[in-house]
Amino acid sequence: MSEAAARIRGLYLITPDWRDTVKLLLAAKAALEGGAKVLQYRNKVVSAGQRLEHALALSALCNKFGATFIINDHLDLALEVDADGVHLGGEDGDLRAARKKLGGGKLLGASCYNRLELARAAQEAGADHIAFGSIYASPSKPSAVRASLDLFGQASSLGLPMVAIGGITADNAPPVVAAGAHALAVISDIFDAPDIGARARRFSALFH
Repeated sequence: MSEAAARIRGLYLITPDWRDTVKLLLAAKAALEGGAKVLQYRNKVVSAGQRLEHALALSALCNKFGATFIINDHLDLALEVDADGVHLGGEDGDLRAARKKLGGGKLLGASCYNRLELARAAQEAGADHIAFGSIYASPSKPSAVRASLDLFGQASSLGLPMVAIGGITADNAPPVVAAGAHALAVISDIFDAPDIGARARRFSALFH
């Protein structure tokens, strides 16, 4: 496992579709203070200009906390803000081409849904971490396919960090960690929490 890929560990924040920059930064800061190790910027509703504004501010925040900063979908934006890497879904671009543009020092994550063969193909294409899900019913993607926890054991031989995503809460997370997930990707259970920092600490404690 590469030194860079080893940074995919613990609580993996994914940002909600918020437009308010100040609200987003305050929530992200609270979660990072609570021990989140990775933050992926994902926003499907803002303009390209605001996406750049968000990404630059979140990148600086992650640098302050020593957290890994990933951009969802937008490879060019990841390069523009010098993010630590990019995450691509099945329809978000060619992994081999992305690996070539990123170079060797950046992270490339790939969504593998509920399919082990996609994980193998992603590794061959240059991905250095993979994501399986939806683990549970997901409020942000209610129609997402469901992934079995058995996948983490089956994919462990690949030697890649494995991210679990989809409907994960502090209450239902322990079996996911026990199944072999290296990181837990969370949106709603963190960003909708009444005390974001406290909720992040609950997740972070699962990895200590």
